[in-house]
Amino acid sequence: MHILCANFGYNTIAMKTRKRRSTRATAVPTGGVKRVVVEFPATLLSRAEGVLGELAKNRSELIRLAVEQYLESLERAKLERELAEGYTANAAQARNLCEEFAPLESDLV
Repeated sequence: MHILCANFGYNTIAMKTRKRRSTRATAVPTGGVKRVVVEFPATLLSRAEGVLGELAKNRSELIRLAVEQYLESLERAKLERELAEGYTANAAQARNLCEEFAPLESDLV
């Protein structure tokens, strides 16, 4: 199944029918915006639709915003884990450097 999308670049594909093969032109996205179907529990959808007016957004904008924020939070968490691992791996070296320069620091004060 192909989904029509709000996109300016389209390809033409051949569609099969039961009786015969036809080459009807059908819009298939080559990139850009794609339409998807998402299933929501009724209560979650109701809650989401309840804030649309307050946010001055439509349902699609709200879902896009939520997905973007979620992905950014995953990326941020991954970066924080990597930084923590880096600091932990280099802790001994950092401590040795501090100890080496401690006498010089006391001379400056």
